Amino acid sequence: MNVLAWIERMFEHYGYFVLLLGLPVDFIALPLPPGQTTLTYTGYLAYKGVLQFVPSLLAGYAGSVIGVTITYWLGRRIGAPLVERYGKWIFLKPSHLEKTRRIYEKYGNKMLLINFFVPGVRQFFGYFVGIIRIPYRTFALYAYTGAAIWVTAFVGIGFVFGEQWQYAIGLVEKYLKYFFMGLGALLLVIVYLKWRKWRLKVAKLSRNS
Repeated sequence: MNVLAWIERMFEHYGYFVLLLGLPVDFIALPLPPGQTTLTYTGYLAYKGVLQFVPSLLAGYAGSVIGVTITYWLGRRIGAPLVERYGKWIFLKPSHLEKTRRIYEKYGNKMLLINFFVPGVRQFFGYFVGIIRIPYRTFALYAYTGAAIWVTAFVGIGFVFGEQWQYAIGLVEKYLKYFFMGLGALLLVIVYLKWRKWRLKVAKLSRNS
């Protein structure tokens, strides 16, 4: 029995609990199968009438929120103390974490809206945000909104494209990869320009002093 047939059997036997239990496993870094595939296939099952569309969205959203919240608190309660205690052995001092946290607060919250769409980043980002101790309310505002967008997008793809859902998700993931590569390059350029501006400012102050 292939993976998709197995997932359908699980839905037949356990209903929406498959999403409530399966998606948290994806976030804890065991994406078997990946969350995006599970959600899109869920939409396809709603298209077939095996599931209902709205309950699928709600269960998918609840499972995603549970998963990303678990990773946040694991990072905050376990990861952060470990880094603070043993980080010096890998040249990661508390001051480095504090600097990273300040940079994140200035530029990074929007990443919580889109990290769900990037396999690998989705599983890591919750831990990272917890380790640098971003306030829970800030985390929840952006992460839970991002989860809603992610779940709606991929369940919607499966529901709208029906029998062609595998082709559709293949195209989406292909072009998302190029989009995020371009976004990464743009961010690097912005960081370089800010660094260059800072260097010129420092050099000008040095000449005037």
